[in-house]
Amino acid sequence: MKLYDWHMAPNPRRLHMFLHEKNIKVDLVEVGGPDLKLLPDYKALYPHAMVPMLELDDGTHIGEVVAICRFFDELNPDMPLFGKGTKERAQITMWENRANEEGMLAASELFRNTHPAFADRGLPGAHVAIPQLAELCIRAKARLDRFFAKLEAQLSENRFVAGSQFSMADITAFCAIEFAKWSEVVPPEEHTDLHRWYRGINQRPSAKA
Repeated sequence: MKLYDWHMAPNPRRLHMFLHEKNIKVDLVEVGGPDLKLLPDYKALYPHAMVPMLELDDGTHIGEVVAICRFFDELNPDMPLFGKGTKERAQITMWENRANEEGMLAASELFRNTHPAFADRGLPGAHVAIPQLAELCIRAKARLDRFFAKLEAQLSENRFVAGSQFSMADITAFCAIEFAKWSEVVPPEEHTDLHRWYRGINQRPSAKA
């Protein structure tokens, strides 16, 4: 199998952190071009035109970060990053979804509607021009503010995002904050528990790999 990757992109970073935590090695194929666009050959191979994408030995394509992570989590059940038991798995899934929808997608909305290289690429995976909208930047910043506040409240009572154990929810939340920094948006200093958690995650080998 091989993993189609764009090393600088936020969603592949989520997967790389997961694989590093699980000590899983996969052959990588870089598909990001120097013009900040996916290579044409990759888009022809995978019309969804998003990264990462896992290609199995039988030719099956598995896209979307969480789908790929769950695939490897089940193949390598030691230290499951989606939890043990029904309740824990549900809580991790809930918080991972929140981190993606309220954090990653808000950061993406802000970045795609401000960066010059994405002037006609307002949505990922689109094969037609999607213009940038300045109004969406205002909403994206408000979404991120709400996301930071929600994390602060959760982390004031928990060591990690979904409870007492490090999980995929922490990886997605951390990468969302890192992605927001691309647009010069950071959590407020008064969110002390969020910053405590962020410093801890940032020191993990998977965050530095």
